[in-house]
Amino acid sequence: MDKNTLYAVILSVVVITVGFMVQNMLYPPEPVPQQVQEQTEGTTQPGSTAQTEGQQTPGTDETSEPQPTGEPARELAAGAVAPVPEDGISAQTRTYGNDVIDVTFSPRGASVTSFRLLEHLADGEPVDMIFRGREDQAAFRLHFGGPDSEADTALYHYRDTTDPNTVEFYRDFYVVGNEAEPFRVIKRYNFQPGEYLFEVEVEIENSVNAFIPLNFDGTAYTLEFGPQIGPEFQELDRRTEYRRYYTYSDGDRNTVRMGRGDRETITEQIDWASIIGKYFNVVGVLDAAQYTTVMSAVPEPGLDDASKIFFSRSTIQSSRNTDTFRFFIGPKVARVLESYNDVDDNAWGVQGLDLQESMDTRFLLGWLENLLKAILNFIVRFVPNYGIAIIILTILVKALLFPLTHKSYESTAKMQELSPKMQEVREKYKDNPQKMNAEMANMYKKEGVNPLGGCLPLMLQLPFFIAMFGLFNNHFDLRGATFIPGWINDLSAPESILNFGSFTLPILGWNDLRLLPILFVGTQLITSKIMQNPGASTQQMRMITYMLPIVFFFVLYNMPSGLLVYWIVTNVLTAAQQYFNNRKKHRHA
Repeated sequence: MDKNTLYAVILSVVVITVGFMVQNMLYPPEPVPQQVQEQTEGTTQPGSTAQTEGQQTPGTDETSEPQPTGEPARELAAGAVAPVPEDGISAQTRTYGNDVIDVTFSPRGASVTSFRLLEHLADGEPVDMIFRGREDQAAFRLHFGGPDSEADTALYHYRDTTDPNTVEFYRDFYVVGNEAEPFRVIKRYNFQPGEYLFEVEVEIENSVNAFIPLNFDGTAYTLEFGPQIGPEFQELDRRTEYRRYYTYSDGDRNTVRMGRGDRETITEQIDWASIIGKYFNVVGVLDAAQYTTVMSAVPEPGLDDASKIFFSRSTIQSSRNTDTFRFFIGPKVARVLESYNDVDDNAWGVQGLDLQESMDTRFLLGWLENLLKAILNFIVRFVPNYGIAIIILTILVKALLFPLTHKSYESTAKMQELSPKMQEVREKYKDNPQKMNAEMANMYKKEGVNPLGGCLPLMLQLPFFIAMFGLFNNHFDLRGATFIPGWINDLSAPESILNFGSFTLPILGWNDLRLLPILFVGTQLITSKIMQNPGASTQQMRMITYMLPIVFFFVLYNMPSGLLVYWIVTNVLTAAQQYFNNRKKHRHA
């Protein structure tokens, strides 16, 4: 293999590897909704929404004995907010379920402790989008004041409503120093069957005809989502899981760049803010009131990686006020998110939310990734196995690139034939570089050879490699897609034939033995052997034949199984193509 081709291969490896890193870093009839039920806090079984025989009708507290409030007496400074002392408030948790979600509520802070997506599984169980580090953490708690004020953990009364899709809590509070004029906080969760979008209403009414007495440096209260979005993960490695933060206003999306421990305050009015993971996202949509938004990745107790959104409401200039927040908690799927752009496509009758803008966009090659995704989905309509569909897609891509690769092989073969003459020119004019270059150019022109003919086709294949990586690493439908049961159970994740348990390989951090990377190295070695030039130097042959496959072994070891399947099939097809080219060449020799 001549040096130009060698350099092209090495450059291709570098570009592919860097490209992977850049892509990874950037980027029936309507069912009757199940009703709210009550369970003992701390013993809730999320998802168990069906009533048992003889169970009390949801919305009443008659099936359980009142529990003590559990609110310790403490000294509060003047101006602080405290719950009006009450005994006998029930500590029963509540659940709401429909055909796509199952939600568990705690009366402590009228908060949410579990939000499970019934159609999406993790380790055989529905994905829980509330990832907590400790049992005392919850989502949708209030802070009287800004995000740094203490979260409200008072026990709230549950109030039954006539709407089976509404869960409502309330509690009376007062401002220390003004105990004679308490105010009531009502938190109301509104759902719709079959929808991931729901409402959180915060209603505050004063007991007298005066402004609600909540003014903490211009802030009345803060609604918090946290401490982390699910599903549960080991670490945010930016490949198997990550967090990205976006805000959206006036048709433009803004990326809020944050690392662990960072915190960002957005004072301008926005339409919505979102935290997205690899496959799921949370979007908080604001109403017309004035809010300050804070996004936080500051670690929480029990969570090294936390992701939170705070919406801080400005002071309220009335004696009664209701703010309505809309939240989408669900899969990061375009067809689901886009359903909130047209009133006819969702049960809420909302439009123009542009929630699809919370999805990742691929740098430069997103169009190619989307095209490959569309082709893959089309194939799956006829072959209901994503593994087989990937193999078919690989064959189609290989066929599309056949003219380029064939031209590359032909150009490389011609350069190999000219190698002795080129060496003679180099020896003859080694002391006159200008003359040597002129003679080489004349030789290329005379023989009709383009010295870059073997390089350019290789470089033109790189966009497909990068787009394939993005496709197999982020395509939602590949999540949990099985190719070979018992071995490749999830094409979006690395496979494993042996888990080392608590043992982890030093430095590498591996605790699984994977077969696909080994098969990749084997097919890559065979391909390199078939494609190598017999006249190349020993150093060149060792570099191409051994070093590059080994480098890729480490790069691809923890990559999604779908990507490895694609690359292994590509290697097999490339080896077969070169094998037949070699046979054809020998027959004509």
